[in-house]
Amino acid sequence: MRGLLLATVLTLVLLASPAAADTAPSLPEPTGRQPVGSTSLYLKDTSRPDPWVPSVSYRELMVSLFYPALWAHGPKARYMTPAESAALLADSGIPDVPPDLLSRVRTHSVRDAWPAGCAHSLPLVVLSPGYKKPRATLSALAEDLASHGYVVAVVDHTYETLATSFPDGRVAGCASCDIPHDPGFWQKLEQGRAADVSFVLDELTGPHAKWRGAYLLDPSRVGMAGHSAGGASTLPTMVNESRIRAGIDIDGTSDTPLLAPGLSRPFMFLSHQLTPTLCQPGVNTPWEQDWQQLTGWKRWLEVAGTVHASFTDVGLVADHLGIDIGASTTGERTQAITRAYINAFFDQHLLGKPRPLLDTASPLYPELVFCH
Repeated sequence: MRGLLLATVLTLVLLASPAAADTAPSLPEPTGRQPVGSTSLYLKDTSRPDPWVPSVSYRELMVSLFYPALWAHGPKARYMTPAESAALLADSGIPDVPPDLLSRVRTHSVRDAWPAGCAHSLPLVVLSPGYKKPRATLSALAEDLASHGYVVAVVDHTYETLATSFPDGRVAGCASCDIPHDPGFWQKLEQGRAADVSFVLDELTGPHAKWRGAYLLDPSRVGMAGHSAGGASTLPTMVNESRIRAGIDIDGTSDTPLLAPGLSRPFMFLSHQLTPTLCQPGVNTPWEQDWQQLTGWKRWLEVAGTVHASFTDVGLVADHLGIDIGASTTGERTQAITRAYINAFFDQHLLGKPRPLLDTASPLYPELVFCH
């Protein structure tokens, strides 16, 4: 289920008209009542070398924070940098698409807006993107969570994306792309992401927090979700990191099996649809093995008419450009379903608000199937 890479999807832009390809897509509006702000953080972990470039004696990360803001007006946050957009488009082999197309995606979060909330009141959710995907591709979900009162930290895992731009103008490429992608590679990636997330939590909730709104965070209410490789990393991260109270794997197949005694904290699988359905035994063995080791609250959900890329902004951009990625459920509809169930999950398990949506099929979302 690492499946459809952004580069593959964007290759299909050739099917779109030049006018459509030159028109900047827009993210769907957040569904919550609170204005959303966002900012970028540069973090440097000097306690460990970079796992992909051993000559670098530290680990650098870029993190986008989305949060409830005091105001809704002001310059909107940039979706990604022109260098990141150009790298993704170049990797797709498209010569005629404007290289900055993806840097012009319209967002709804106000750049560097002042955060809103009471001290130690806001839950924190960490999001981890798919392999080779920039953190920007989870922006629609992050903005929506923030509009409902969450602080969301979306992590770029350096050298695992095609391009990561740093504040000093440097752009890090995908050093890990040159390494054979055997099971050992994916296990290393998942454990590396677990270390990245733990470091981000330290930098946001520790005594010398790197964000001016860190005093708003409630460090006892932390969740994590990820897509593809980011989703596959969520369970290993929770095993290593007791601060994460609840987690979600969005369409990611793990190479690090969950071993006894398992995990008693709430966990949810959210998958695209396959034929035969992923709900059937023997179709997704890693998830079935992990499912048996989950001893607490758990759900396994499948969304009909979707493909691997549907759950991220890739599906939204594809629809905007008139590209068929193989999904019969639109990107906007899939995003609405994803937002609804992820919000409900974190509301119930971080805020203690029961959400019946998680208990049984809903007529509002007939595409959603409860497995197991």
